[in-house]
This record gives sequence, C-alpha cells and structure tokens, in this order.
Amino acid sequence: MIVVKEFPNKQFVDKEELFKSLSSNKELLKSQKKLQIKETDSIAYSFAVNEKNEAIKTGEINVEEINVLNVKIVVNSCNIFDSHSDVSVDSSWNRTVKNAKRVLLLEAHKAQFDKIISDEIELKVESISWKDLGFEYDGKTECLVFYAKIRKDRNPFMFEQYAKGYVKEHSAGLRYIQIDLAINSEAEWNKEEKEVWDKYYPKIANKEDVDQYGYFWAVIEQQIREGSAVVFGSNFATPTMSVEPVTDTSTKTDPVTSTPPSETKTITNLNLFI
Repeated sequence: MIVVKEFPNKQFVDKEELFKSLSSNKELLKSQKKLQIKETDSIAYSFAVNEKNEAIKTGEINVEEINVLNVKIVVNSCNIFDSHSDVSVDSSWNRTVKNAKRVLLLEAHKAQFDKIISDEIELKVESISWKDLGFEYDGKTECLVFYAKIRKDRNPFMFEQYAKGYVKEHSAGLRYIQIDLAINSEAEWNKEEKEVWDKYYPKIANKEDVDQYGYFWAVIEQQIREGSAVVFGSNFATPTMSVEPVTDTSTKTDPVTSTPPSETKTITNLNLFI
C-alpha cells in the first residue's frame, strides 16, 4: 500500500492509482499548497547528508572576543527533490529577491523577538557547484543565498552556534506563487503531468529519490518570507558557506584625529541658523 502527504488519510494499491488521483485532484492540491506557508518538516527528515562535511568555512573564532559575524548561508537550492515532494526550478527565486523589502533570519521558523537571528540581510540568487555545497553531484545549481550580519546581543545562543560551525542546514519559510505537477507516467490521463516531468526531471540532482516516488511538484515561482537555521531542512543542500568575525573598532579613538575639548565646546555653541 502507498501513502503520500497529499492524501494522508488514504491508501493506494499501486502508483497507477496514486497518479490518477493526483491528476484528477491537481487543481485542488495546487490551491491547498498555495495557501500554506512552507517550512521544514516537523519530523527530522533528510534524503542525504553532506558527503564531504566541508561546506562550512569557519576559522578559529573566539566567541568571547567577537560581537558580530558576517555569514553566507544557502537557504534553498534548486533542482533538489525535497521532503515536501517539491523541486525548486531555476529562476524561481528571481522575482522575490528583486522585490523583497524585509526578510528575517530566524531560529527554527519561530517568529518571536527572542528567536530573531538577524534582520540585516542581503538576498542573492547565485550559481553554486554541488561540490561546493558538499555533495558529489555533477555541475551547478541556482541557490537562494543570505548574506547576513549576526550580532551577539540579538540572539546569543544562535550567534555561538554559527561561530562554532554547528549550523549545517537551513530552511526557507515561503509561499508558493506558481507550481505544477510532474508525473512519470505514460497513461493518457497523465499526459500534461508527463510533459512537466520531461521538462524539469533532467536537472534534478537526486534522481534516485524522485524515481522512488514517480512524481514531484515543480515550484516555478516562490516568495520568501524568512529563512531559518534548522537541525534538519526539507531541502538538505542548504549549508552555511562561510562565517567571518567582524572586528569591532567603534570604541577605539585615534588621538591624532580626535577633536580637542575646547574645539568641541566651540562647535556646540555655534548658532547654525545664522
């Protein structure tokens, strides 16, 4: 018997029965997915693990001496079949990166003041090789990347997790804007879904995973709401790429250029409206 997330209370005898049900309920399922805020799974889940464990490039960071970190993190990678049966396709992040006004980096998707890691974020879509992401797949893929400034006083716990290289995966809190169903079936009632499969399947990195299911949701456009540090992401190819300490020089005074007390008094007493 087959059970899938799309029909949690139903069992299917075989894939043919499942595919027929997916196809006949496609528009309803698409509407339901668009109403959801996609986050990581509540159950620890991942198709694969970082094979090289070299994606995180942290140096020797003394947490006691550093108050600010600059981090580069991958929040989502395209062309991965994830635990939601989704595959983000190339260019699906372009519009949201262009139009996003305010995006947060959160701790485990918790939209609470004490769970905010950073609101100083630059979003980019970058092409990154699978090997740089830590996996032995061939070629490159598009990734949604956060360049974030993390301040210790904002979230001391997560500051330390990043500083020590403990954050291995991330997750995007997002809304689906445009999605389509892909099914690997030659049946007449799956003709449209087979065309979608043939269009996007060749670029999927973890083909052995999607082949077990025989279907996926092609995410053609999506809107980012927040990115989160998580223990397990629904998309496993979401590492921390770099962590760099920022030296704080704000308390240092240059005796050569500092303003003498007498000059400070003169400036303070100026009538600026004359």
